[in-house]
Amino acid sequence: MTDNLHYKIAISLIPGIGSITAKSLIAYTGSAEQVFREKEKALRLIPGIGSVLAKNIVSSSVMTRAGKEVEFLQKNNVKAFFYLDQNYPQRLLGCTDAPVILYVKGDPSLNCPKVISIVGTRHATEYGKKMTDQLITTLAERGYPVVVVSGLAYGVDIQAHKSALRNGLPTVAVMGHGLETVYPSLHTAFAKEMIDNQGGVVSDFLSNSPIERTNFLRRNRIIAGLADAVIVVESAKKGGALVTAEIANSYNRDVFAFPGRVGDPFSEGCHFLIKSNRAVLMEGIADLEYVMNWSAAKSQPDAVQPCLFYDFSPDEKLIVDLLRAEGEMPIDLICIKTSLPMNKVSPTLLNLEFAGIVKGLPGKVFRAI
Repeated sequence: MTDNLHYKIAISLIPGIGSITAKSLIAYTGSAEQVFREKEKALRLIPGIGSVLAKNIVSSSVMTRAGKEVEFLQKNNVKAFFYLDQNYPQRLLGCTDAPVILYVKGDPSLNCPKVISIVGTRHATEYGKKMTDQLITTLAERGYPVVVVSGLAYGVDIQAHKSALRNGLPTVAVMGHGLETVYPSLHTAFAKEMIDNQGGVVSDFLSNSPIERTNFLRRNRIIAGLADAVIVVESAKKGGALVTAEIANSYNRDVFAFPGRVGDPFSEGCHFLIKSNRAVLMEGIADLEYVMNWSAAKSQPDAVQPCLFYDFSPDEKLIVDLLRAEGEMPIDLICIKTSLPMNKVSPTLLNLEFAGIVKGLPGKVFRAI
């Protein structure tokens, strides 16, 4: 299996061979390994290869570099998802320029039923941060099983990751470099928290790849391709967020954009997308639900009938007695008042909510019914 991984990595390293050509080679020969076993004469007959690329393949010394990468993956607990593997993100399969191999650290559900990408300027205003946080908070409150994807950059990206973590939603960062480091380094702690909470970081770059501006533009295709919808929060006339939106449109993804004030430089990009029909105007989650035809899991919490004869566990009784005595209370205060850890309080509240005994309110606040 390790030897096979060598070939899967190596095919992405051959000079002049991009992801589209690599997939064509594998389709014609039957496997990544077989590409390297074919004679030069046979390779020249494959459409789109020719004598130059055929010579590059047979004379290439990429197996040594691929071997070093396999060692890095094993040492740093990084997974490699090949495009023909079952665990490869299925949404990416419909993107012609999707990477042959994707490197993943963490355990994110990249094939989750609902995935959104949130992008925007690195110079996010308070308005942009607020819109990002409100959207993600509402997604969590309505019970959507959604993964939030962004790029871990300053501004809108890191706000999206922070809001997802705070609301208990898995979040994934697409990096523009290898997974041996985090850029910007100030966001290293957030990357670790994402990895530890059913999210992670992904990249199609080898370890120790140079950190260059063009790499971050290239990674935008993955941000667009992983998601069902791309949401642009704030953007100037030019920038990576508009590039991501353009790629998303080419992938037939739904694109949304928040409007801003007329004349605001960091709303001009969003206004352009809306005016040119490249994005749906977004004012809140209702627009996302309407266009995507989503239905909230918690859209009608009041319809739950309370159990008349409920056999309380000691922890449940402690929490219910507290809420009946004190009224509405945020979950962190419930933990403090009951001296119970969060990993006990959270599932206990969920059981009580399903039983119709407590009700969850915005901001992770609960009250007894």
